[in-house]
Amino acid sequence: MAYNGSFRMPVLLVLLACTACSTAKRGLFVKRTPHEQYASNITSAGLKETALGNAWFAAADKALARPLTVSLPYRETGYFSPEKPDAAGYAFNVRRGEKIIVQVSVKLPGDILLFTDLWQPAENNTTAYIASADTLTRRLEHEASGDGRLVLRLQPELLRGGEYTISITTAASLAFPVSSGTNAKIGSFWGDARDRGARSHEGVDIFGKFRTPVVAAADGYVTRAGENNLGGKVIFMQPEQKDYTLYYAHLDEQLVSPGQRVSAGDTLGLMGNTGNARNTPTHLHFGIYARGGAVDPLPFIRSFKEEAPAVTASLGLLAGAARTSRAVSLLASPEKNGALMAKLPANQVLQVLAAYRNWYKVLLPDQKEGFVESAAVTAKPYRERSLKDTARLLDLPAATAGVKTVIPKGGNIAVLGTFNGYQFVRFGEEEGWMEE
Repeated sequence: MAYNGSFRMPVLLVLLACTACSTAKRGLFVKRTPHEQYASNITSAGLKETALGNAWFAAADKALARPLTVSLPYRETGYFSPEKPDAAGYAFNVRRGEKIIVQVSVKLPGDILLFTDLWQPAENNTTAYIASADTLTRRLEHEASGDGRLVLRLQPELLRGGEYTISITTAASLAFPVSSGTNAKIGSFWGDARDRGARSHEGVDIFGKFRTPVVAAADGYVTRAGENNLGGKVIFMQPEQKDYTLYYAHLDEQLVSPGQRVSAGDTLGLMGNTGNARNTPTHLHFGIYARGGAVDPLPFIRSFKEEAPAVTASLGLLAGAARTSRAVSLLASPEKNGALMAKLPANQVLQVLAAYRNWYKVLLPDQKEGFVESAAVTAKPYRERSLKDTARLLDLPAATAGVKTVIPKGGNIAVLGTFNGYQFVRFGEEEGWMEE
């Protein structure tokens, strides 16, 4: 189904109305991001006050203020139209210590500036800037400094667009603290009951053979090697440029000294049963202590990397007008239990913005965005008929819309879908809206 812009024209009106409410203003003396530098160029060229420039700035704000919620790992293939400024916003939850990895690729005949910025929601419905992807590699890596919610914005430069694929995954920010190839496994987790429920476990226990080497999980310095009642023989080390300390306990032997510099993978000691682990299987208690106390070390050291799921929905509908083939739910996230945004009837007109697994991210004519199952979307007209009288072909589904052309009596039209008492139709090479 061809698309000539009639379906998305309302977006411009909405974006122009909200341009003033920027959510991403930062201090004058802060180093500018690639997105901010480009925005400054638009302003300097006198384009910001044009309809096109205005829409680009408003799209950037929209992506931060109203992002769609996704779960990691996430992979999406979508399309940005060169004719219409737009931006995509993704909100997702993270754990402290996870490394967030964002990779963007484009399928274009030429190069394009595609700005990728990571933000954190702040007070008063604002967002605080965190990091940007390199504009050449289009890759961003960031270690989460706390549990919470982050927002990623993806936006192309003006008058450039095309198909893109973005993946957002997580990985460990530290190396695993036990030597590789030893079959050591985590057997007890953060929060497990200890001393018959009198206290909670403030770390993870990694079980292995007696005197298995335990290793530095990062480059840094040994700050202490000693003994205490609970941990027995212990080692504390400070990773470089981090605000937390690593704790190794129940060692049979320590092989480093305080003040010693170590690199990730260097042997610190040997796994044992000292302290209150005398009557337990051999294991390493591994903990992380920050300014506020102990934190869960699992997100820091997970030894597996989750890959984003493949896109299985057809990409043939990207950027075009489509319709629902049956009644379907519009959801706030691409999950069966996602929050319900609306119940869409059969033949509801929509635009497919992107595909995730077997879901489509779609835009309705009223500018509402959400996810629907791809199996419930088609681009085929559902009806063809000959007009009994002349009819106006409109550029918007509204009484105040402009008239694109007048379809004569007897004109043959293909009905592509409906919305709020209007039909989206094709007449020859023209597409637009007409009253039902």
